[in-house]
Amino acid sequence: MGFLDFIKKQFIDIIQWTEDDDEVLAWRFPMRDMEIQQGAQLTVRETQAALFVHQGKPADLFGPGQHTIKTQNIPLLTDLANWDKLFESPFKSDVYFFSTRLRLNQKWGTSNPITIRDREFGAVRLRAFGIYTFRMAAPRVFYQKVSGSRETYTLGDVEGQLRNSVVAVLTDHFAESSIPFLDMTANQIELGAAVADKLRPMFADLGLALESFQVQNLSLPEELQKRLDERIGMNVVGDLGRYTHFQTAQSIPVAAANEGGVAGAGAGLGAGIAMGQAMGQAVGQAVGGAPPAAPGGPAAPAAPAPGVGPAAPAAGACARCTKPVPSGARFCPDCGAAQAATCPRCNARLDKPSKFCPECGAPQA
Repeated sequence: MGFLDFIKKQFIDIIQWTEDDDEVLAWRFPMRDMEIQQGAQLTVRETQAALFVHQGKPADLFGPGQHTIKTQNIPLLTDLANWDKLFESPFKSDVYFFSTRLRLNQKWGTSNPITIRDREFGAVRLRAFGIYTFRMAAPRVFYQKVSGSRETYTLGDVEGQLRNSVVAVLTDHFAESSIPFLDMTANQIELGAAVADKLRPMFADLGLALESFQVQNLSLPEELQKRLDERIGMNVVGDLGRYTHFQTAQSIPVAAANEGGVAGAGAGLGAGIAMGQAMGQAVGQAVGGAPPAAPGGPAAPAAPAPGVGPAAPAAGACARCTKPVPSGARFCPDCGAAQAATCPRCNARLDKPSKFCPECGAPQA
């Protein structure tokens, strides 16, 4: 190798970055002991930027395109190096490339539940996760505050900082908004937009731009989720009395299918009693306008029609449906009503013979 060939290899005439690794955000062109030749070609591809740095101080920034490096088009570097405008000698400078393309599908999430005060549930802990998209917006700022003189700066180096910033802003937003948990889960797009507005200044301070932010899921810990499911179930049931009547009607076919066993007989008897009481209360409400009885309590007395007193049941007849009842039977075989001494009007149990009912005052036969 001749002396001239050796000298020629000390100068760089092509500067470019092929961006072989998708995770790299900033990359320093390998200069070693070489110098940049006047008239060298700088190739900056789309979604890239190139920054000249002189002794640690950022100088000229180039966007996408083919650039010829001369003293005239690197004015900041010329001033930092105190070169004359007619300076034509090779020079030494660091060149950093930055990837400005969108970084898609960046995941964020709460590693631990966030404790907030909810207006409906009180103090609750919730988890959240989603995705966001960002890009390099200000390479000069990113170099000065983040990447510095490192040879390579990757996405993984800044990922933890960005994720923690997201969680911190999200927690602060929850505390300030006082929006109930159920409303937040129903308006995740609006929640994401509000959080993104608070995050953008923090990204810009690092030389980055937050392009989109999405909240994909808000959830409670498993034990709290069970309580929420129970509450939703009670709201769906609504009227507990009607739900009980429905369940009673549903149990009758089950009891009939097991009529040969003791358990089946007991289930059928209990279903018949409950069904008879429910039907009796419904008929009483329809005819006499009586209000529904509370579960487990005595039925409210029906208002008799004007001039018409309560009909007395025939001897050996059911006090409720007036159908014949076998002697000694404890329950009516037709309506399932208990045949112990009861008031024919209000169906209150009479523990001892009385001329008048202690509950409604009706005369007793």
